[in-house]
Amino acid sequence: MKIINTDSLNMTVTAKIRPFIEEVSGSEHAGNLHSFHIVGSALTPDFDEKNSHINSVIVLNDMDLGFVEYLAPLGKRYKKKGVAAPLIMTPAYIENSLDVFPIEFHDFKLIHETVFGEDLFSGIEIDASHLRFQCEREIKTKLISLRQGYISSLGDKKLLNEGLAESIIGYIPLFRAIITLLGRDAPVGRLDVIKSLEESTGIRTGIFEKMLKLRRKQISLSGTELTKSFEEYYEATERIARIIDELTV
Repeated sequence: MKIINTDSLNMTVTAKIRPFIEEVSGSEHAGNLHSFHIVGSALTPDFDEKNSHINSVIVLNDMDLGFVEYLAPLGKRYKKKGVAAPLIMTPAYIENSLDVFPIEFHDFKLIHETVFGEDLFSGIEIDASHLRFQCEREIKTKLISLRQGYISSLGDKKLLNEGLAESIIGYIPLFRAIITLLGRDAPVGRLDVIKSLEESTGIRTGIFEKMLKLRRKQISLSGTELTKSFEEYYEATERIARIIDELTV
């Protein structure tokens, strides 16, 4: 059995994730386990005990499809307890993927807790040019998704509301990366990230805060308000895209 340290996690997260960690670390695959890391909102002020899932990364010494098959039946059982299916990686995969997924690994570096094994994320180096390139690709993809989502809603207020509310979560890792590219320390909490982006770029980011409140069901919008919010959201995303285009790293 691996030595598991969940002291840095809050009590709710520990209660939900520790049985899963113990089951995995006590399995016949334990000898191939390199490390186990908690990532994402479970480590931030945004964690919602009732609705948030706990995300994790399991690092194996060597990739083993037998381990993936072992995990599959556990997924359904632990999903009901708020534990999302973990990402499975190897040290070699991480080393060779930093140029392909720099935003994702940038987020892992900022927001993770290693509960057993070697901490591989604190020391990773993200190349700024790779980070900028993915930021450009992601923001332009979001512009396409916003247009397509608006068209696909076909004037259905409920669909548009859900699409806008869900989309904001994908912006947050991107915003953290942009803040870092602009030479600032990226915050962890979503609202802090949005405020820091405004300070870093000079772009008014109130619409992103509104989308976050919409997702949290802290506000509701009429059909007219949704249309106006979509326009503001799209225009703010365009302004950020222009800033990324002008970045030189």
